Amino acid sequence: MLTTFKLALIASLAAIALVSGGIVAPGNMLVRETLGAGVALADDDDDDGGGNRGSGSSGRSGSYGAGAGWSGGKSLFPFRGFLPRRSTPRRPRAAAPAPPTRAPDEIVGLGISPSELGQLAAAGFEVLERDPMATFGTEVIKLRIPPGVTLESARQQARSVAPQAAVDFNHYFRPEQHPDAPCVTTDCLAREVIGWPEAQSWPGTCPAGVRIGLVDTAINPDHIAFEARNIEIVRLASDALPASGKQHGTAVAALLVGSATSRTPGLIPGGKLIAVDAFHRAGRQDDVSAAFDLARALDLLAGRQVKVINLSLAGPPNLLLEQAVKKVGERGIIMVAAAGNDGPRAKPVYPGAYENVIAVTATDRQKRPYRRAGRGEHIDFAAPGVAVWTAASVRGARPKTGTSFAAPFVTAAVAMMMASEPDLAPERLRDRLTRHAEDLGDPGKDPVFGWGLLNARAICDTKT
Repeated sequence: MLTTFKLALIASLAAIALVSGGIVAPGNMLVRETLGAGVALADDDDDDGGGNRGSGSSGRSGSYGAGAGWSGGKSLFPFRGFLPRRSTPRRPRAAAPAPPTRAPDEIVGLGISPSELGQLAAAGFEVLERDPMATFGTEVIKLRIPPGVTLESARQQARSVAPQAAVDFNHYFRPEQHPDAPCVTTDCLAREVIGWPEAQSWPGTCPAGVRIGLVDTAINPDHIAFEARNIEIVRLASDALPASGKQHGTAVAALLVGSATSRTPGLIPGGKLIAVDAFHRAGRQDDVSAAFDLARALDLLAGRQVKVINLSLAGPPNLLLEQAVKKVGERGIIMVAAAGNDGPRAKPVYPGAYENVIAVTATDRQKRPYRRAGRGEHIDFAAPGVAVWTAASVRGARPKTGTSFAAPFVTAAVAMMMASEPDLAPERLRDRLTRHAEDLGDPGKDPVFGWGLLNARAICDTKT
């Protein structure tokens, strides 16, 4: 009788909760609001298989904790305390394996002589690919290591044979994008934060006809943002590899040079963009570019006489990439890279952490640091990077978040300054950006904001 009474009491409480809580049918609007049915963060059809489709929890009124129901929102089960607790402990969910950081059986080298290459071939190394680097006066070589030899041993062996060459693993680099943050207004206020004016209202003589280099993922050339046809796309990755997703590259390219008449006008609508697609799809929603391809991309862009290169990507230190970056910098080309989204305690990421690369961190519209942005003494400047409104991969637009989308603001500023003064030395350009930046952190340069937030109001109205 006692058990029957308990069951009847539970059933009564359940009925009361369902009626008083307004949860009477699956189609009830209150149910959808409580469960957090997705609030639209964009008006596009971004269906290229990428993983950054907005935060699925942005519409929720509370949070969910294991065994506790909703916290901060309406509980769906107010009678839960009457039920017996689970006696069997929950099995912990296995952690997803970390994505690979390098090719499993390859090393790469820059500056290996023919005789050294012959010695390596005799030792069992196989030449997979070699590409002359016209700009650098040498060639980059990809080698498969001998069977039965560990990757570390193979690298050491190659370095001993070719001590003057830059030999390293074929590390992987990835776009620096994180789940989208919700948009507050149509353009998310990013440009207003740094005073980026409309193209027709530049305060000085800042010409728009500049040539910008971009190394990124695939791009959708048919997006309305590129109706001006001012973007040239060079596919660099092997056709045998799966094409990378178009989300990241399309968003960055549109942010730089999107048509002024589209819903996602670029920072420099009249600019010329040479975009190198150096990425491929390595796994589900995992776009990667190997160090071998990044070095080739930099050589290609240097040969096309670009003045500035945007690198919204990050990875580990790599000797081959370091040498390529150094040689590009020696030609007076400015490189701007993302600071990384691995968190404030993460190690520096590259190429942003190299000395002759401008590393850009991200801020939100209140000029606060993006919580996932990397920090360190290598950080140079900050720019908007949270909920930046730009093109989606298929059509329309959406907000994008990450240091990937902060870097183009500095890239665009550099391009405008160099167009205004073609003979402006990289050192003077950096000095001018530094002196006019808005100091947000500790006085002077600090590991959070670098020299401070980019000040677009000053990039063209002064030449001092």
